[in-house]
Amino acid sequence: MKKILIFACAFLFVAAVAFAAGPKTYQVTGPVLEVNASTIVVQKGKDKWEINRDAATKVTGDLKVGSKVTIEYTMKAATIEVKEAKTAAAKKEPKKK
Repeated sequence: MKKILIFACAFLFVAAVAFAAGPKTYQVTGPVLEVNASTIVVQKGKDKWEINRDAATKVTGDLKVGSKVTIEYTMKAATIEVKEAKTAAAKKEPKKK
């Protein structure tokens, strides 16, 4: 009985840690094309990736144009605008005489 209870507690602990992990992180690697206080532009293949940064962004090493970097980032919504869908009933309004 104790083994089952310990297993159940361990399972719940692992599940809680998995959900509390936060948003998924992504990464991009390539040479730095531009760098300033608020953005970094990295070349990945033929694409240019512009990534925002702030004072809380941890930088290890000498960040300068031409350096090869690996940037870890998360995606975060800045604004969301919801537009109401048009219904079929609204389209078929009766004609007034």
